[in-house]
Amino acid sequence: MDDNNKPQHGEAPVSSFLFKAFGLLTGDMKLCREWMKRQVLVIQLLDWIFRGVAQVMFVNNPLSGLLITAGLFLQNPWWALNGLLGTVVSTVSAMLLGQNREAITAGLCGYNGTLVGMLMAVLSAKGNWYWWLLLPNIFMSMLCPVVSSALSSVTGKWDLPIFTLPFNILVYIHVAATGATHPYFPQVDIQPNHQLHPSNISIQSLNISQLLLSVPVGVGQVYGCDSPWTGGLILLALLLSSPIICFHAMLGSAAGMLAGFALAAPHVDIYSGLWGYNSALSCVAIGGVFYVLTWQSHLLAVICALFCAYMTAAIVKMMSMLALPACTWPFCLSTLIFLLISSEIQAICRLPLSVVSYPEENRRYQRRLKVSENAQHCQHSGSQEEAQMGENEVQSVHLVVEKSCTE
Repeated sequence: MDDNNKPQHGEAPVSSFLFKAFGLLTGDMKLCREWMKRQVLVIQLLDWIFRGVAQVMFVNNPLSGLLITAGLFLQNPWWALNGLLGTVVSTVSAMLLGQNREAITAGLCGYNGTLVGMLMAVLSAKGNWYWWLLLPNIFMSMLCPVVSSALSSVTGKWDLPIFTLPFNILVYIHVAATGATHPYFPQVDIQPNHQLHPSNISIQSLNISQLLLSVPVGVGQVYGCDSPWTGGLILLALLLSSPIICFHAMLGSAAGMLAGFALAAPHVDIYSGLWGYNSALSCVAIGGVFYVLTWQSHLLAVICALFCAYMTAAIVKMMSMLALPACTWPFCLSTLIFLLISSEIQAICRLPLSVVSYPEENRRYQRRLKVSENAQHCQHSGSQEEAQMGENEVQSVHLVVEKSCTE
């Protein structure tokens, strides 16, 4: 027999090993999380920090967080340093305050600190390497778990997440307290947004390359970054953890871009991703994270992304009058509205916060739940049938006894 025609028994184990190894790096890396519990605190803290960086995009994966951090340094090392500092301070503060340990290990106590540190550096008029900025960064990041815990006490009554509300509140406090003319911590001057006059809309020409790049740029703007390379790395990080999250992030960014054109927004704002990042977050949140992904919830995610874009236009106009940025208020408000809707359609199923994971795991959870419910229903039906048969037998005995007594 020709050696080339012999079955290659070694290929299957190798491919199986590679598949399993790749599986360990995807999703939420649960095995890594269990392994980290046996390590020293410093190693655990690194895992929590990178998970916190990724949790901005609803991803609980330290490797994804590492890729996102690399993208942030690619954009601007000073911004990335402030973001990491905010994550560390927020996480450590949550530990000192005795916050829920599971939430800390999942990075849920660090992601608001990431955004606080990043946006404080982005909005600073002092530019890069202004070291005094680290002081208000540390202070505001320390407050993240405090504000988060307070908001959770309120939203927990409706089993709702707090999203990035602590980040929005703390950044607004900092920007409003300092302003563009502050001698030590001046902010970028935010002018009221003026819409284009209809007669000037035709002057702007579409740039196809910039139009395509605005999708990853919109995803990168979640962290305040306008580099397409940073956006590409973030999308790669999302793809590693959950292809569904990656797809909905791009879909939401594209929906925000289209809504910007529909509302005659300046093309420079659309190309720089300012119309995409809130819609990307909303589309991800509804499209598989807090709702089990079905075609109905997928359609709901697209509608939410478009609604979020319209809310972005409204909030940008209102907040620019106060010289404040829009931040992620449009995402928070629009997504909370869509999480509060009621529906009798079983396919639109909002998950309890205690079981929320990445979309693929959420679908598996839903399938297991249905199997368990069906098994319980069958068991209950079987018990009812047995009880009915028992009653029939008793009635038959009574009839026989009555007949014999009559005779």
